[in-house]
This record gives sequence, C-alpha cells and structure tokens, in this order.
Amino acid sequence: MKIFVFGNPDLDFDSLPLKILPELKKQLSKIDFETKDPNEEWDVPEEFIVIDTVLGIDTPVIFENLENFSAAPRISMHDFDAFTNLKYLKKLGKIKKIKIIGLPPIISEKKALEFLVKTFSNLL
Repeated sequence: MKIFVFGNPDLDFDSLPLKILPELKKQLSKIDFETKDPNEEWDVPEEFIVIDTVLGIDTPVIFENLENFSAAPRISMHDFDAFTNLKYLKKLGKIKKIKIIGLPPIISEKKALEFLVKTFSNLL
C-alpha cells in the first residue's frame, strides 16, 4: 500500500503530516509513505490515499472525494497546487478513487499519530 503525504514545511500550520512522518514510518513499516510536492509532476495511481492538513476541521476526517472541499485562500504555491492539481487530475480521468485523510492544524502530533496508526492498522 502506498500513501502520499502532503505538507508544507515552511508553514507551521501545514507541516503536521511531515512532522509525524518518521514515527508513522516506524510504526507502520509495511506501508510505503511517499512525500509528494504538488508543484512537481508525479505518476498518479488510479486509486490512492493522501494525508494532508485540512483547514476548517477540528478532528481528523477521512474524505472520500474532492467535492467536500472548496478552494481556499492562496498563501503559497502549495496551497494552490494541492487542491487545484488534484481536481485537474480527476477531471482528466487520472484519479478514479481518492481518500484524503485530513488532519486539523490544531491537533497534537501525538493524537494525529494515534489516529493514523489506528486507521491504517484497520486497512492492513
């Protein structure tokens, strides 16, 4: 199983997935976690799972489609490309099925890690 991890290390409120990634890899070593930068071109599997920070939520949420999102104010190119690029790839038919595991920026690293380990343990 391959999981894509998005985040912006330059913005504290958007870096949580990257901060917990080393521990996540230790605890779930059977999963292939890949950090991706939406500014770069990369191969897109037809079905995939993304971990990213999502503004406007208070607890972790698993989103089954992109229609649950609205365009957010643009602070950096990451913010523009992550959502916009996923919508574009879906429109092109390159994304058939997506799950976005949204982590709120206010959650602690410990709670985020516990949620992800429990979530992915159920999938293994």
